[in-house]
Amino acid sequence: MTRAYIAWSSGKDSAFALHTIRLARQVEVVGALTTVTEPFDRVSMHGVRRSILEAQAAAAGLPLLTVDLPNPCSNADYETRMAAAVAHMQANGVEAVVFGDLFLADIRAYREAQMAAVGMQAVFPLWGRPTADLAVEIVASGIEARIVCLDPARLDVGFAGRRYDAALLNALPAAVDPCGENGEFHTLITDGPMFDKPLSVREGETVERDGFVFTDFQPQ
Repeated sequence: MTRAYIAWSSGKDSAFALHTIRLARQVEVVGALTTVTEPFDRVSMHGVRRSILEAQAAAAGLPLLTVDLPNPCSNADYETRMAAAVAHMQANGVEAVVFGDLFLADIRAYREAQMAAVGMQAVFPLWGRPTADLAVEIVASGIEARIVCLDPARLDVGFAGRRYDAALLNALPAAVDPCGENGEFHTLITDGPMFDKPLSVREGETVERDGFVFTDFQPQ
């Protein structure tokens, strides 16, 4: 079976991609790959603390490989540091990376080109699934998640920190993708069928930075 890493964002889509591909037994996921912004020591874009990221990987039973990025990060910096991570994976017999992308064709094409350039496969187990149905399935699977980052130009600040559940899906404006695939929001997963135990976190402050709203969560 092909050995793969999951591109782990710390949120619901990568978590459900992991769950889906484990059930399908398409590839053997042997690790988690995450980008971390160095000055903040947090998951890039999501703003999740490294300590929570490490707890997620442990609960999923996966070794964690982080790509630490400067801020700001040029394309050259990103590609150089990602290449080092790919070399590490390949040295351990890894041939593929699993992504939780849903329908953005330009993002998929970019990832496929990146992986092909270094002799790796890109796998998309959730690709093309209607996001309204997928969102309901994610919630029904037992995944517990919170909104940790949102774009206030697309989603009201009042959604920051909220649980990703049926009530939230019903409350989302019609223009907002229920999975946040257009960048409306990002989540932090604290439990689900891909974990052997739930994470215990407490909600901290909500702040606006660089045009986005972040809700901090800490381990407890």
